[in-house]
Amino acid sequence: MTTIAIDAYIMDTLLRDLVGHDRRPSAFLVYLYLWRESHGRGGPNAQIPLLDIAQDIGLSKRSVQEALSWLAKRKLVAVARASITAVPVYSVLRPWRR
Repeated sequence: MTTIAIDAYIMDTLLRDLVGHDRRPSAFLVYLYLWRESHGRGGPNAQIPLLDIAQDIGLSKRSVQEALSWLAKRKLVAVARASITAVPVYSVLRPWRR
């Protein structure tokens, strides 16, 4: 099993903020998943189909869509697509690091 490092801010602050304050635990799960698929593999981006994210985490596709929308609104994730039908590229942002 591989161990990955995550910023302490994610567990100390973001967890309480997304789960406790915003009441969006799915957003925290999606953020952690995207962190693993991007920073955990040595890059800032991850290109993953929405359905794969949902299946890997165990959430519905709609829950993942709502979580991604919330994360984008909070400027924690940026989503880019080459076209409307292309697999999105997710950039996991760390606004607390300047």
